Amino acid sequence: MYAHDDTGDQWGALPDPGQIEIASTAMRMLSDPTRMRMMWLLSGSEYDVNSLAAAVDMARPAVSQQLAKLKLAGLVTVRRDGRHAFYSTRGGHVRRLLTEALNAAEHHLYDLPDHD
Repeated sequence: MYAHDDTGDQWGALPDPGQIEIASTAMRMLSDPTRMRMMWLLSGSEYDVNSLAAAVDMARPAVSQQLAKLKLAGLVTVRRDGRHAFYSTRGGHVRRLLTEALNAAEHHLYDLPDHD
């Protein structure tokens, strides 16, 4: 079963328990406003810890801690270049998840009609 299968058949059976657990962890990680802001920036470009800390106006150690959580949850990847580490979101699924969550929030905030 794939979440992108829109035939309607997938809604009759529960997904694999491991899949549910990983998806729940991802949602918990995105439920924090600071992590969501970081993920939004990381969806558009790679950042090192210092640049990301400046962009979200947080201390470097706090950003490092948040990035470690996001990496552990499988939401960000790290690319090493010498002594520097550059972070970005992990693929299109993560970017689309973030975009859909923010689109749903926009519809709720401005009372916009839903589209199927």
